[in-house]
Amino acid sequence: MKMHRPAAEVSTSSMADIAFLLLTFFLVTTVIQNHKGILMMLPPFVQLPADVPIPARNIFAIQINSADQLLVEGVPVSDLVGLRDRIETFILNNGIDHRYSDNPRAAIVSLKTDRDTSYRMFIAVLDEIHAAYFNIYASRAGVTAEVFRKLDLRNPKEAAICRRAKDGVPMNIYIAESDKVGN
Repeated sequence: MKMHRPAAEVSTSSMADIAFLLLTFFLVTTVIQNHKGILMMLPPFVQLPADVPIPARNIFAIQINSADQLLVEGVPVSDLVGLRDRIETFILNNGIDHRYSDNPRAAIVSLKTDRDTSYRMFIAVLDEIHAAYFNIYASRAGVTAEVFRKLDLRNPKEAAICRRAKDGVPMNIYIAESDKVGN
């Protein structure tokens, strides 16, 4: 005679507790990267009339296509060599050469990229533009660009040096919106 034994049961009452503990463990031990993006100080918003004409001579145009090829002032350029010097010459022209800006206040460096431009190339060109401005500021302050970048703006003396160097030479960088994909 066979005895009917009840089927063995597995208690699932603690299963929810175990799942909760595993979930808590993975949430606590997982590191989520926080991408900060490009740190740039934006100027305060000023409502200007939309139809203010800007003379073409006051715009230094740099374009990068999807193949990371440069077009500087309408001329193809193979690399970034000399770009910083050209930007400095453009900004500091003071109306001497008719091909360059009227004065440093009116000079605008325009950077336009394609949507498929690599991030690396965009940053490299943007770094060259910033380096040109910092070279100008440093020469006006009578120090090297490295020393100028390390000025502590919390120190009143160094902040005054920085203000004097930047006076009359605003960092006018226009990053144009991409309008198409491809060459």
